[in-house]
Amino acid sequence: MTSHQPNRETDSMMPLHGATLDTTLINESHANTDSMNTDPTEQFLRLLGQHERMLSSFVMSMLPNASDSDDILQETKIALWQSFDSFEIGTDFGAWSRRAAMYRILDFRKRMSREKLRFGISEENYLTLAEHYEEHAIENPNALGKLAVCLSRLPDEHQRMIRMRYMDKMGIDQIAGSCGRTRAATYRILSRIRLSLRECVRREQRRNSHAFGDG
Repeated sequence: MTSHQPNRETDSMMPLHGATLDTTLINESHANTDSMNTDPTEQFLRLLGQHERMLSSFVMSMLPNASDSDDILQETKIALWQSFDSFEIGTDFGAWSRRAAMYRILDFRKRMSREKLRFGISEENYLTLAEHYEEHAIENPNALGKLAVCLSRLPDEHQRMIRMRYMDKMGIDQIAGSCGRTRAATYRILSRIRLSLRECVRREQRRNSHAFGDG
């Protein structure tokens, strides 16, 4: 598919920094419109309208402070529009928008000049969380925050192995060589780590549910 250039004559329709991008009526007005027959502005607004709730949940799960998450969300929407000419219509807009949001979140982290986030997760592990989110498509936005907590509880060696696998994109053989283990042993350890993380997230979700009287 070819990339679609936004109509810069319609830039006045897009928000300035700090402004709110209103997509309330997008789904209704464009639900039955063929994306190949609409102009880039309409395509962008329709896609954003379809994914806005997911994107908002993703940002809020990564930045617990409401003011911070609102600012990053608006910055992300502006960045998405400005780079929409590089998006290929027909590919995964949700994944593309989450990656853009993650860049804004990491940039925010650098501006804040802190080593740890509010719940103690390092910047490296944030990248790991982003990869995990993409690969496993966690539907419940709260699950990502729980995953952050669980990941921070792993032993240092296990965090390092997860980082090599999901952030550095290293293969099993490379990780095994780096850790001084056999390929089979490395595979078993990574499998146990992933299982441990899933079980930890479920426990945290159940605990949260009981705390609020939902169970």
